[in-house]
Amino acid sequence: MPRAKNSRNGPSRPGKSGFVRIISGQWRGRKLPVRDVEGLRPTTDRVKETIFNWLAPHIRDTRCLDLFAGSGGLGLEALSRYASQVTMIERDRGAAQQLRANLALLGSSAAEVIETDALSWLQGPARPFDLVFLDPPFRQELLLSACQLLEQGGWLAEGALIYLEREKEATPPALPATWRLLKDKQAGQVCYQLYLRETAHEAPV
Repeated sequence: MPRAKNSRNGPSRPGKSGFVRIISGQWRGRKLPVRDVEGLRPTTDRVKETIFNWLAPHIRDTRCLDLFAGSGGLGLEALSRYASQVTMIERDRGAAQQLRANLALLGSSAAEVIETDALSWLQGPARPFDLVFLDPPFRQELLLSACQLLEQGGWLAEGALIYLEREKEATPPALPATWRLLKDKQAGQVCYQLYLRETAHEAPV
């Protein structure tokens, strides 16, 4: 399914393009409209299913951050699987409006949509999250800065899980020493990984 990105990819165009499908949980099978945003790229249901198989034991009652929310495919899936609270950051106004409309369609009050630039938002007052989705626009060099700000700014709870997605040809970012790789897969031109944030005394020297 197409997943619009919080990004510098340009403004929304009029109309809508396709749907995001919720795979499992309380809204299993629901299809929600996606705003037609310049820079859309596909995220397949197969990849999303793999991600949430990894996360299945960990999602319920967690505080989640979908930092480059786009269509909200990851944040909405977490919400459907009983995350206690989901914060979605989306710079594009049309995409943010669509996220709010979709939450209204679902009747959910457990999520907030913040219309702002993700990296700027991370420089503000922090609150810790248990699960973070990092799926930034490709080829804009955002991943490293986002990881550094999350770690240094106090946005990650002890034992937090961090999902990263990047283009295959990109150089892997230099991640904090406290992040331990749990899962690593590739699908086509996309690499996606799951990390655990260990406490300082647990991290390898």
